[in-house]
Amino acid sequence: MDVFEAIRSRYSVRGYKPDPVSDEALLQVLEAARQAPTAANRQPFRIVVIHTEGREEELARVYGRAWFLQAPLVLAVIAVPGEAWRRSDDKPYDEVDATIAMDHLVFAATALGLGTCWIAAFDPAAVREMLALPDDVEPIALTPLGYPDKDRTATGRRPLDELVKYERW
Repeated sequence: MDVFEAIRSRYSVRGYKPDPVSDEALLQVLEAARQAPTAANRQPFRIVVIHTEGREEELARVYGRAWFLQAPLVLAVIAVPGEAWRRSDDKPYDEVDATIAMDHLVFAATALGLGTCWIAAFDPAAVREMLALPDDVEPIALTPLGYPDKDRTATGRRPLDELVKYERW
């Protein structure tokens, strides 16, 4: 699958088969995140791989949707602010870089036939506790990783002329 097909095919999967994700597929997804562009190539992010089996109670506190627990894996993308490049106005880019890495892993998963769902509405305190995160890092996004249990349903997108401006606002 080429990148344009992966972009068109990606959707927020909210139902997963219990089938395991192979180590090879997981490594391909993680490698895609590692290859993501980051400001000054600082790579101020980490990814925590969580096996859902046996951690259902903890994960339910993190994000209370039943389908979130169906996939065999959950990936947590964590920003490391102390490693981030900063723009001249001191804006740190750790969150931007972490989200780019998340996007790369989402498209790699799609290309491999795996499903994901970008989760931002999680309980950050529960994530911190579950993953024993130090105070100087920040959970940014979570996604289940597994095989979708049904085919994609079409979702609409706004037309380009509503989203794109040329030369000026």
